[in-house]
Amino acid sequence: MKIKNFILILLTAFFCVMCNSPKKDKEQIISSEKVSKTDNDKHPVLTPADSLKMVNHSIEVKGDVENTLNLTVDSLKKMKVATLDDFKVVCQSGEVKKDNKVCKGVLLKDILEKAKIKQNGHKDRNFYIVARASDDYKATFSWSEIFNNPTGENTYILFEENGKPVKNGEMIAICKNDIKTGPRHVYWLKSIEVYKVK
Repeated sequence: MKIKNFILILLTAFFCVMCNSPKKDKEQIISSEKVSKTDNDKHPVLTPADSLKMVNHSIEVKGDVENTLNLTVDSLKKMKVATLDDFKVVCQSGEVKKDNKVCKGVLLKDILEKAKIKQNGHKDRNFYIVARASDDYKATFSWSEIFNNPTGENTYILFEENGKPVKNGEMIAICKNDIKTGPRHVYWLKSIEVYKVK
């Protein structure tokens, strides 16, 4: 009788272990997926030397424009310069990544008017504009946003933050009236590209 009870207890313990082990394996898989997803979502941290390699001393305005431009900080300073107060870079989570008290820059609209988009008449408005960084990060704007919307009066190419040259490149594209300003905050700005929607 004692042997039967002992065998029964052993079998019960064995089945409990077997039932729980796939659950533990599954939990380990889920937790490792969470870790890998979190790691993949993080931007790589660049050394100062790597960051310097991303810096552009000019930005090219190209694509469907009549006048291809190469703009430097000095050429932007010769255009109509605007001063922005209290600009915050807010990421998608709502965290404030940067808080600028004063910035200086030029409206993207003014730059595009200088480059002159290749339009076939005033009804030809199906264009989109790409602000591209050295690391290939991109922010996009539509023709209507820039030329027929308050966004056009709030989208800038900055060259100065808090009285100093901008960090992470010499020029930055920003859109001041976005709710979350981070996604269209493009540092290491390399080019402004205009394309017709096809």
